[in-house]
Amino acid sequence: MTTTLRTRTAALVSAGAIGLLVLSGCSGTSGSEGSSESESSSSAETSAPASEDTMADSALVGPGCAAYAEQNPDGAGSVEGMAKDPVATAASNNPMLSTLTDAVSGKLNPDVNLVDTLNGDEFTVIAPVNEAFDKIPKKDLEAVAGNADELTKVLTYHVIPGQLSPDEIVGEQETVEGSKVKIAGSGDDLTFDDAKLVCGGVKTANATVYMVDSVLMPPK
Repeated sequence: MTTTLRTRTAALVSAGAIGLLVLSGCSGTSGSEGSSESESSSSAETSAPASEDTMADSALVGPGCAAYAEQNPDGAGSVEGMAKDPVATAASNNPMLSTLTDAVSGKLNPDVNLVDTLNGDEFTVIAPVNEAFDKIPKKDLEAVAGNADELTKVLTYHVIPGQLSPDEIVGEQETVEGSKVKIAGSGDDLTFDDAKLVCGGVKTANATVYMVDSVLMPPK
């Protein structure tokens, strides 16, 4: 039996931005004509709109964003690369999310494949990094992976309907699983239940992703 998400509009989504690259104009030289040209150039630089990549980076939050950018400076797994693909595809290109990708793509349990559903609508995704799964005892992880219904509950508890920016996400948010996840704090100190933010506000073609350091468990 292939398990699917409940039908609803949703957006997938883990405080500290990678930072903006600020362009500054050159200082003027002596002489009225040179000064005028310098001022004109500086004014043009100042008024030029920021690039799409710069604007995307400005929304990032989380203490691990700098490390993420360093590990993934370019390519499909980078901030810019993930923005071009739908969320399940984007996650599969991010080496920090390989275990989560296995869980949603049927590799952990062939009866749980959520790729098409996740790629087909808008979500906010709380995405545990690989180290988050390492915290779970192997016996417990295997037990959840072997139970299609339980695995689906855990995975869909990490998915919130609608794309939520770092300024919008704080509060009790209802998940696709049906229970509410408690998101508190701000900036680098955002928490998702008991999980801490690694890097969030990462945009994909259809979702906003928040990478976290622990796997969330829905209430019993």
